[in-house]
Amino acid sequence: MATQTPARSHPAPPAPRPAPAPYTGFDRMPIAGAWRAGRADSAQVDVDPYTGDTLTEIPLADASDVDDAYRAAAEAQRAWGAAPAAERAAVLGRASVLMAERADEIGDWLVREAGCIRPRVAMELDICLAITRLAASRTFLEMRTVPSDTPGKENRVYRRPAGVIGVIGPWNFPLFLANRSVAPALAAGNAVVLKPAGDTPVTGGLLLAKIYEEAGLPPGVLGVVIGRGSEIGDAMVRHEVPRVISFTGSTPVGRGIARQAGLKKLALELGGNGPLVVLDDADLDAAVSAAVYGSYFHQGQICMATNRVIVDASIHDAFVQRCVARAEALVTGDPRDDRTEIGPIINDRQLASVREKVQRAVQQGGRLLVSGEPSGPTGRVLPPHLLVGGQHLATASEEVFGPVATIIEARDEDDALALANQTEYGLSSGVFTRDVERGLRFARHVEAGMTHVNDTTVHDDVNAAFGGEKDSGLGRFGGGWVFDEFTSEHWISIQRTPRELPVR
Repeated sequence: MATQTPARSHPAPPAPRPAPAPYTGFDRMPIAGAWRAGRADSAQVDVDPYTGDTLTEIPLADASDVDDAYRAAAEAQRAWGAAPAAERAAVLGRASVLMAERADEIGDWLVREAGCIRPRVAMELDICLAITRLAASRTFLEMRTVPSDTPGKENRVYRRPAGVIGVIGPWNFPLFLANRSVAPALAAGNAVVLKPAGDTPVTGGLLLAKIYEEAGLPPGVLGVVIGRGSEIGDAMVRHEVPRVISFTGSTPVGRGIARQAGLKKLALELGGNGPLVVLDDADLDAAVSAAVYGSYFHQGQICMATNRVIVDASIHDAFVQRCVARAEALVTGDPRDDRTEIGPIINDRQLASVREKVQRAVQQGGRLLVSGEPSGPTGRVLPPHLLVGGQHLATASEEVFGPVATIIEARDEDDALALANQTEYGLSSGVFTRDVERGLRFARHVEAGMTHVNDTTVHDDVNAAFGGEKDSGLGRFGGGWVFDEFTSEHWISIQRTPRELPVR
C-alpha cells in the first residue's frame, strides 16, 4: 500500500514592519548626554531654500555649551574606547539599519532643508550607508610587531583612538560629509562633538544624533552644538579637549582653523577648482555628459564640481556646441518634482556670490552662451550658466559653487596639463581619452588628490583615499586612511633578555 507524504506546512511570511515614527525634537541639541536648548541669546530659523517655509527654530549654543559637550565627550570616551570592538560594531551596524529603514524620512529632510533633487538624495543616502557599514567592519584596532636592532627586544606598535574628535560639517552634502567623520571616529573608539552648518542643522547634525542614539550609542559620546561660527567656531577649534579637528568647507575658513588649532591633528577637505580635460581623441558624447553632470549636479554646490572644462582646440567647437544643447535642456524648479534637475541655491548670500562671479567673468571677456534669471518662490533657482573664455575669468580661476561651467580651449595636451595645474586648488579632476594608458600618464601629472580617467570629477568611493593637494586640504578620508587620521600609534617595547647598557 502506497503511503502518502504529508504536505509540508510553511510558516506565514512575517508581517511587514510598520514605518517607524518620525523623529522629533529638532528644536534642541544633544549636549553632555541630554537634549536641550543652547544658552546663546539668539535662535536659528531653519528654512526650506526653495519655498522659504520655516522647518524648525533652534535656540543656539554658545561657548559654554561647547565646553560642556567636549568635557562630557572626554568622560564618555573612556568607556566607549575601552568597549569591545564587537560592541562598537553592533552600534554602527544598527545605525546603518536605521538609516535604511528611515530613508524616506531622511530623504524628505534633505529635499526640504538642503534643496536636494531626488537623484541627489539617493546618492547621499547610498554613500552615507556605505561609510557606516565600512566603519562597522573596522572597529578592531591593529597591533603590529616591528624588528629591533637591540638583542632580546620585542617592538609592538598599538593603534588606539585619538580621544575626542571635533567635527565641523558643511551644508552641501550635510548628512554624508558629517557622517564620513562621525562613523569612523566612533568605530575607532573616539567620542565626537559635531558642529553642523547653520543652513542644515538637522540633516548635518541632529538627524545623525537621533540615529546613533536609537542605535544604542551611550550618552555623551556624540554631542551636537548648533551655533554661529562667530560665536562658537573658535571654541570648537581652540578647546583643550579635542585631539583632532575634522573640517569640510572653504579654504579661507580652513586656513583660519589651521592658525588656531595649535598642535592638534587636522583633517581638512577644503575648496576645489576641478578641471575636466578633454583630449583630442576623447569620446565627445561621454565627455559632454561628464561635464554637464559635474558642473550642474546639485546646482554645482559640490567641492568636486567641474569648475573648468579644458578642451583640445581640434574638438573645442564641436564640444561647445553639444554642451550648450545639453545645458539648455536641463529642467529647473522644485526639488520635490522628479523631473527637476537643478533646484535652489542654498541661500541668498550664495546666490549673490555666484551671480557676481558670472558678471565679472563677462566683464573680463567671457562669452556667456547659456544663462537665465533666478526663479521659484524664493528666487533661488538659478538656471545653468555656460561660459567660454580663458583661465583668467572669475568663473575659471575661482571656486564658483553654483550651476556654472567655463570651457577653456587648449592648444594641445601639454597646454591642457598646464592649464589644469594653473590653480592653487588640487581636489578632484578628470581626463577623457580613448587611450587609457595615455589618460593614466596624464593623470599622474595632475596636481590633485584625485583624478578620474574617462569619468566625471564628481565621484566618491568610501574605500578610496579622498582628499586634496595644495590649498584643497590636509589628510585623507575614506577606507583605512580616515582611520589613520582619527587614531594614534603607541610604540611599546619589551626587553626579553637583560640588555647591556654603556653605564660607567
